[in-house]
Amino acid sequence: MLQTPSGGAGNGAAAEGTGLMSIGAVLGVLREEFPEVTISKIRFLESEGLIEPRRTSSGYRKFSDGDVERLGRVLRMQRDHYLPLKVIREHLAAMERGEAVPLPALGRQGEGEAAPGATAEGSAPARIGRCELLAAARVGEAELAEWESYGLLAPVADGLYDAEAVTLAGLITELGRFGIEPRHLRAMKAAADREASLVDQVVAPLRRHRNPQTRAHAEARTKELASLTVKLHAALVQSALGVRLP
Repeated sequence: MLQTPSGGAGNGAAAEGTGLMSIGAVLGVLREEFPEVTISKIRFLESEGLIEPRRTSSGYRKFSDGDVERLGRVLRMQRDHYLPLKVIREHLAAMERGEAVPLPALGRQGEGEAAPGATAEGSAPARIGRCELLAAARVGEAELAEWESYGLLAPVADGLYDAEAVTLAGLITELGRFGIEPRHLRAMKAAADREASLVDQVVAPLRRHRNPQTRAHAEARTKELASLTVKLHAALVQSALGVRLP
C-alpha cells in the first residue's frame, strides 16, 4: 500500500489545507515502489484517461490520495501482469462498478509456460504480441514500422516484444505531439544503448562470479545502477535546458 503524506505539511508537497499533492510529491511517493517511474509517465497515464487529477486556476495538477492509489494500481498491473492500457482501463472500470473481476495475464515466452500472473524469480520475461502492442499504444502498423526502422522498438523473440515496449510506444507518441519525430530520437536511443553498455560492464564480473550468491546480486545491482542512470540522465537534461520539472 502506498503511503501518502498528510495534507498541508512538509516541503509544500500538499496544497495547504487541502490534502492534495503536486506531481513532484506524487513522484516521490510512487518511487518508493516504482523507482523508474517519471513525471512524463504520470502525465501520459493522465492523457490516457487513467487518472484525472484536479487543476488549480493556474493549471497545476493536484493529486488526491485516491489518485495516488489509483496510479499505484495501474503501475502494478503494468509491472506484475504486463497488461496493455486498454485492459487496465476496462479492469478499473469494472472495479468501480463493484464487479469482482480477476486480472487477465498476457502470455509468456518460455518453456512450458502458458499465461501465469506475476513474474516469478528465474522465469522467462513476459512478452506481448504485435497486435497487442498496436492496441495498447493505439497506433497503426505504419507508425510501428517507422519506429522499428529507427531502432526505437524491436521484437525480442519470435515476433514478440517485451512489455516495456508499451511504455516506449506511449512516450514516442507523446513526444510526437510536440513535433518530435522518430528520426529525432535516434540520438536518444544511441545514448541509452551506451548507458546500458556501461551498466553491463560494471555488472558483468558479478554475473561470471563462481559464488552463486554473488551472481544472484547481479540483477539487483543492475536495477540499482539503471535507476541511478535514469536519474542522472534526467538531471543532466534539466540542467542543460535550465529548467526544473514541477
